[in-house]
Amino acid sequence: MSINTGALPEWARAHGAPLFAATIRDRPSDFQVVENLGFEFSGSGEHDYLWVEKTAANTDWVARQLARHAGVRPADVGYAGMKDRHAVTRQWFSVPGHGAADWASFAADGAVILGIHRHQRKLRRGAHKSNAFRIALRTPDAGGMRQTVDERLASIAARGLPNYFGPQRFGRDGANLDLARRLFAGARLKRDKRSIAISAARSFLFNQILSARVADGSWERILPGEVVNLDGSGSVFRADAVDESLERRVADMDIHPTATLWGLRSEISPGVIESLERRVAEAHSDLSVGLEQLGVKAAHRPLRLRVSDLSWDVEDDALWLDFTLPAGGFATAVLREIART
Repeated sequence: MSINTGALPEWARAHGAPLFAATIRDRPSDFQVVENLGFEFSGSGEHDYLWVEKTAANTDWVARQLARHAGVRPADVGYAGMKDRHAVTRQWFSVPGHGAADWASFAADGAVILGIHRHQRKLRRGAHKSNAFRIALRTPDAGGMRQTVDERLASIAARGLPNYFGPQRFGRDGANLDLARRLFAGARLKRDKRSIAISAARSFLFNQILSARVADGSWERILPGEVVNLDGSGSVFRADAVDESLERRVADMDIHPTATLWGLRSEISPGVIESLERRVAEAHSDLSVGLEQLGVKAAHRPLRLRVSDLSWDVEDDALWLDFTLPAGGFATAVLREIART
């Protein structure tokens, strides 16, 4: 079965219907992101680590400007993750060159270097620990929603929320999913486009599985035989049996159930989980079979996303949210549990 081109599904929500309609990104400063690497710099080495603030600029575009200024290949510039374009974001870039570049003379629209450190290794994708967000949800009656919003945010802080991939993963009108179908049908794509296509296909299947588990209530419960994620890490283990100790760790947000990032499978959670995931894969066989035929290896992603340091305030016509997500978490997963944007 093929997915529909265009609008993405309305994946299940865990905390109830959106409380109100709101506008986001009315201006870049309405969406602020600060990256936290979570490790110390060595102070020496061949890579300059640049602390860059970018406004309404694409991460990859900024990386290319840094490469051109330093006289290196764009592929040599490292960054931990793509940050939102229509936003004000602060993130790290690594550039090789043993400190030879004159960064004081760097100039690019929407990008400013705020600090420079030296380190031994290139910055790799996913190497950061977390991202801190400050986001405005603009709505006319923000001040009149204090009690209902407070209750919703308290629930999110206590239980976390479904760890959906955000709509940006799928491109405008699902274009990246169309790209995936072209790839699986035999089209030859450049390396970056191929990576985008594969990622979109896996992300869509994951969201479909997660939505089914939100609907049946199992997204925040460990089921026997399930592959389990240790919070804040990529470590997983199989829960052959569910006892009081595991249930307590789930309640404490120390561990999370997972779902498959589709591919050739090495770890299969048996029983009802396997049955559910197989049904999703068969319903979208144009994606699942395509991933398998390319030899993409399966992985696991936690179903639940911890939201830390969550707070809010009202300012004029906006509800301002402050929160921190681990690497790989999407702010849109938080927003969709509060408002329809």
